Amino acid sequence: MKLVIFGLTVTSSWGNGHATLWRGLCRALARDGHDVVFFERDVPYYAGNRDLEGLPGGGSLHLFDDWDRVLPLARAELADADVGVVTSYCPDALEATEIVASSPVELRVFYDMDTPVTLERLASGAGVPYVGPRGLRDFDLVLSYTGGPALDELRRRLGARRVAPLYGSVDPDLHHPADPLPWFRSHLSYLGTYAEDRQDMLETLLVEPARRLPHLRFLIGGAQYPRDFPWAENIRFVRHVDPAQHPAFFSSGIMTLNVTRRAMRAMGWCPSGRLFEAAACGTPILSDPWEGLDAFFEPGSEILVATTTEEAIEALRLPPAELRAIARRARERVLDEHTAHRRARELMALLDSAVSASPPAARPATSAWLAGA
Repeated sequence: MKLVIFGLTVTSSWGNGHATLWRGLCRALARDGHDVVFFERDVPYYAGNRDLEGLPGGGSLHLFDDWDRVLPLARAELADADVGVVTSYCPDALEATEIVASSPVELRVFYDMDTPVTLERLASGAGVPYVGPRGLRDFDLVLSYTGGPALDELRRRLGARRVAPLYGSVDPDLHHPADPLPWFRSHLSYLGTYAEDRQDMLETLLVEPARRLPHLRFLIGGAQYPRDFPWAENIRFVRHVDPAQHPAFFSSGIMTLNVTRRAMRAMGWCPSGRLFEAAACGTPILSDPWEGLDAFFEPGSEILVATTTEEAIEALRLPPAELRAIARRARERVLDEHTAHRRARELMALLDSAVSASPPAARPATSAWLAGA
């Protein structure tokens, strides 16, 4: 099967969660014999922080800086494709939706990798730049990074006809227990891009414990942190941890923290890719709570949950043997249920089901379409 994807980025993990997910999926799809083509607008902030040059698994990567110039190539790739995919936050999502909708592909797919943000913007009346006036009606299948009630909201608010969750995943070939590095050593680490709507919980579960436990070491890794962030002397900061260093980052700490963005926490059923990465690396995880978390990890057995500073400190004081047991069970769960290969198989099953469920809509003749009619 050939898939043509118009996405935000696969070449830079700086400040986004899209790239790492697509890398794992592309590699897994290629292993199963599928052909993946990825179109990415070449923007300065990703170009300046690029940590991948080619598509994993040997697929085709097309970087471009002008939509009109790349349009003939996009049409040509879609001409013999089975599936056309447009993702949330794709800078050219509206134009890509138009050519995918009118192309001869068998299945037209939208993958909302930011569903809580999409629905929050709709509710506030702010508008969604990657969704056009017809909503998601032109797609045969809408995939959502978020499950639960978000699926019904995509139908109700955006007219999605067929919706299914496709959660994050981890590539165990890349994320696994690694030798610790001295500069990543900590009692509690946190890896994530700065977001204002995560700040309150980050201060509650990491910053305040650091103040109260000055003899312990804390570590934050990520991009876009402001100068007025409330640092403490025992909190070390590493700007933009390269994906290749994620295993060492997680493996060097006694425990790592997961903090969910406000919209995601309110919606629920939205596991961060960092959860799966850390678990695959054999690191105990402390997370804020959200609806649906227990569908991915069993609280108290495979993951620790806290809402207050006191609960975070209590987790930090657990015996090492108990933490190792929690980490071991979480790693077993991830390797069984949440790998990129497992998710790629789920994607193929969803695509096959969507094709079987409804006949393809009428499309223009291929020759006319290629001519830009």
